[in-house]
Amino acid sequence: MIIEGAEPFLLPGGPYGVLLLHGFTGMPPEMVLLGEALHRAGHTVLCPRLAGHGTTPEDMEHTDAEDWYDSAMDGYALLTGLTKRIAVIGHSMGALLALRLAAEKPVERVVTLAAPIFVAEGRGLRYLPPRTESIGRFHPKLRHYLRDVPALCNLTYKKMPLVAVHELVGLIERVKVLLPAVRVPLLLVHSLHDRTARRDSLHYIYDRVGSQHKEVLWLVRSGHRVMLDAERGTVFRQVTAFLRNHG
Repeated sequence: MIIEGAEPFLLPGGPYGVLLLHGFTGMPPEMVLLGEALHRAGHTVLCPRLAGHGTTPEDMEHTDAEDWYDSAMDGYALLTGLTKRIAVIGHSMGALLALRLAAEKPVERVVTLAAPIFVAEGRGLRYLPPRTESIGRFHPKLRHYLRDVPALCNLTYKKMPLVAVHELVGLIERVKVLLPAVRVPLLLVHSLHDRTARRDSLHYIYDRVGSQHKEVLWLVRSGHRVMLDAERGTVFRQVTAFLRNHG
């Protein structure tokens, strides 16, 4: 059963579609403020719920990175029937899925929000047990709740399946290989104070994508959830301008 408020959302607008992809253990509501800003700018906006998300951590344990990508592809297929062109914007793991989609499918441009090529040391990834020992095991997920956003924007699982963490690591490695195939205009957004995705993740992507046009937005007062944090207005304006100027 889907958690109340964790449903996907579609905001019908103009012929330029924007596919929003939420992060690991996250849910569509974390993308809704950005979605509304893009909708006000005239775009048709869709944010699917990735497989295994928005229900239970136990459901998530039985999904893998291909399932998550299939969810993104379902959203892409729906938008192709509603709009004439598509941009993809992803947060964290969703940013990895956005990069893979941009490498494999026709999109106009791509925006990454806090893409985690390298995970911060404090997240304890080096203590991850081998995959065979991770089955059926969960780890508490700590999140700083933002108080100046709608409550639904803070929806997330309170624990994460360790098998899914292995899937995330595999997705990172796959996206690394695909980066040269990303050739569309790219906007990279990252915070200097991100405690989940190391800042050198941005440099890694920037240096390896095949895109000729690349823009960077560094934030100085935000954490990992840049689309909800203190500088979200700056993010909304920059993303909207990026789509407008290169649309």
